Amino acid sequence: MKQNHPRQLLPISPEWDIAQLSQALLRALDGSGPALSAGATSTSQVAADIAIVVPTSGSSGTPKEVALSAGALLASARSSHEFLGAKPGQRWSLLLPINHIAGINVLVRAMGLGTQVIDLRNNKSYVDVEFTAIVPTQLHRALHGDDELLGHLKNCQAVLVGGGATSPLLETEAKSAGINIITTYGMSEMSGGCIYNHQPINGTEVKIREDGTVLLRGPMMATTYINNRQLWDLSIDDGWFITPDLGELREGKLYILGRSDDQIISGGEKISLSHIENFLHEEFAALRFIAFGVPDLEWGTKLVLASDSPLDIELIREKIRAKFGGHAMPKEFFELNPLPLKGIGKPDRIAARDAFLDRE
Repeated sequence: MKQNHPRQLLPISPEWDIAQLSQALLRALDGSGPALSAGATSTSQVAADIAIVVPTSGSSGTPKEVALSAGALLASARSSHEFLGAKPGQRWSLLLPINHIAGINVLVRAMGLGTQVIDLRNNKSYVDVEFTAIVPTQLHRALHGDDELLGHLKNCQAVLVGGGATSPLLETEAKSAGINIITTYGMSEMSGGCIYNHQPINGTEVKIREDGTVLLRGPMMATTYINNRQLWDLSIDDGWFITPDLGELREGKLYILGRSDDQIISGGEKISLSHIENFLHEEFAALRFIAFGVPDLEWGTKLVLASDSPLDIELIREKIRAKFGGHAMPKEFFELNPLPLKGIGKPDRIAARDAFLDRE
């Protein structure tokens, strides 16, 4: 297939079973079939070197159609298996949706080991496998009531946990329960997770700009945004992908400190939304929270805290005041069930904010 010839882009059908999906993915990767899209896209054709397109959006809500080559996806899978010490014939279970890069990665990794993935997305007939990938919400559920999932995770050689920050408390609980979790950090633009347990997997390079922004590059990096090449160009700095995250390197390990778009300024004071959420998830392990800011005449922007359960408001205010100071206490509380999520479990602050503003 010549580089300059366009290639058909075929949406993944929800009617496909796992064997059909795996076959279509194999043909997308080896170039013998159409490229695949993991959701609605703005085009039905892509460049010949594109194998997968993953529609996604950042915290700004700007839609992005991330174009990934076969080389990028296979490099990601190889580096993942090298880190894990995976061997041919070992198996992965699929517990994540395939409209997200993390779910697609599980399929690609299984192919790399010469096995077919065990599809457990809508099936609780768990069987033992060596590897799986989940989000923190699934880990939380396994540790707080879902005994069947807990057993599955405990029997795995390694469990990748990504799609959002895993709190230190949740990590401790998982290890105490006998689950060998490996925390991952990455994004669709880097073919998913490329930092395992704070360590760059093989081929991944990391640097931190003076303002604290994390930059990444490696053979697993995407090619472009097919719906917005200008935005892609703005996201690249001399071959490095500019992430939306702030971090620091300590002895070669990457630690994420928060998002560059994570802060609000309320009454002249900076408040990190993710710091508030992560602290409360550690203090109240059985509850879920989303923090967001809304315009306010008095404060400029006021902090609102949403939860899917009734809250002891005074207790939460006091804990936040003791940890972060009085300026960080939420000005309003909002019960929203279910809490809106995006991707594979990240809090959707924009949807939560819109629901709050529309509540009248």
